[in-house]
Amino acid sequence: MSDLLRAPAEIKYAEELDWLESVDDNPKPFAWRLSPKMLRLFILGSERADGLDREISQKWFGDRSIVERAIVTLASDRGLLLIGDPGTGKSWLAELLAAAISRNSTHVVQGTAGTTEDHIKYSWNVSMVIAKGQSRESMIPSPIMTAMEAGSIGRFEELTRSTSDVQDALISILSEKYISVPELDSDGIVFAKPGFSVIATANSRDRGVNDLSSALKRRFNFVRIPVVTNKKSEAEIVRFRTEELLRRHQIELDVPPTLLDVLLRSFGDLRAAAASAGSDDEKLESALSTAEQIGVLEDAVLHSNFFGERALTARTLASSLVGSLARREPEDLAILNKYLHGVVEPRSKDEGGDWPEFLDGGRDAIASLS
Repeated sequence: MSDLLRAPAEIKYAEELDWLESVDDNPKPFAWRLSPKMLRLFILGSERADGLDREISQKWFGDRSIVERAIVTLASDRGLLLIGDPGTGKSWLAELLAAAISRNSTHVVQGTAGTTEDHIKYSWNVSMVIAKGQSRESMIPSPIMTAMEAGSIGRFEELTRSTSDVQDALISILSEKYISVPELDSDGIVFAKPGFSVIATANSRDRGVNDLSSALKRRFNFVRIPVVTNKKSEAEIVRFRTEELLRRHQIELDVPPTLLDVLLRSFGDLRAAAASAGSDDEKLESALSTAEQIGVLEDAVLHSNFFGERALTARTLASSLVGSLARREPEDLAILNKYLHGVVEPRSKDEGGDWPEFLDGGRDAIASLS
């Protein structure tokens, strides 16, 4: 795992998955590697009441009912559509589900404007076709077809980013569970094995880009993932992801709880300002998601480690926040400047702590970008 830039969940948590599988005596749907009960435990972490001989870490932070409904959907042989705002953990949940069910989360199609039907079904090795003709050997299966043949989970990221004709190619796969290959005289149908299903994700902010047809909607169970609004849960997510970063880079650097609180409160303030804004020009272009919050902290941690005093400071955190969120000039800079003067400056006088240094760092960062 050490020689991979980002190991998929089934490799990253291989030892944990092996142990869970060895003690799992619950019934399993299809050819699942873990039972629904153990699958939920793998994702949400163990509790003392579970009676296990070891602790299982929590990997996804959210409502338990969301995970349970996702598991039930996949056990029912229906497609699963995870929909929510950016940064709500849709892709990470999809990866964890696929890793625990199939021990392979890499059968992925990325939805874009350039995604074609070939990316969902199959294409051809042109040189082999010229040499030997069209055959199963010269066919290049898509990740979805590969998942069908293996009886595992296929994933479709950002489904609504792909065009309607590409989306429609999924309809027969989800309903009939096979792909027809008319170019082949024999062996021209690829059937799905038990255990195959599709987990798709969609960004709720992309509504209207390429809306799903009613026929495709019927093939999916929708599970909506809300934005994390609970401060404690969001702090756990940010801390979890940051600790992963520190381990990956072998960095020994503490994130003081007071600075994490500054980050959480700053994002909360900016979200409240965006919610009350009268027009898009008065909102930051950033979605202010938990993922972006993690990005701000990671940037500050790495900057402190490489160019600072190997200690995270409020000044560095403010500089990272401004640098990450100021995407439009001068609109975003004006919004951030208004926030610093209207909220952070009074707070630094009233509360002290890290806020005065955070204020100075933000002002310097805005000045350098203006």
